[in-house]
Amino acid sequence: MLDFLSAAAGASSAPGWIEFLPLVGMGLIFWFLIIRPQMKRQKEHQEKIASIKKNDKVVTAGGLIGKVVKVDDDYAEIEIAQGVRVKAVKATIGDIVPKAGNAAAND
Repeated sequence: MLDFLSAAAGASSAPGWIEFLPLVGMGLIFWFLIIRPQMKRQKEHQEKIASIKKNDKVVTAGGLIGKVVKVDDDYAEIEIAQGVRVKAVKATIGDIVPKAGNAAAND
């Protein structure tokens, strides 16, 4: 009788690689739902920051809004008030404010 139980248990066991399929599936879901979209947003942000030019209105990560006066490779000089200029690292610029003519009307 003991041989019958051990033979039945051996016949119903799945190969070892099948046990890892749920982990692989969770990894793929994690990649497509979290990592890939984040990498896409980061790439778009880097392209936007690289296209900053003089007279663009920008918002920094700290919330300052100003007009770009001068752009270097790593820094941007931003005028936040008349006669008040700050030098900011380009990577800390959060967004470029669209010009007033391009904004959609809110109804």
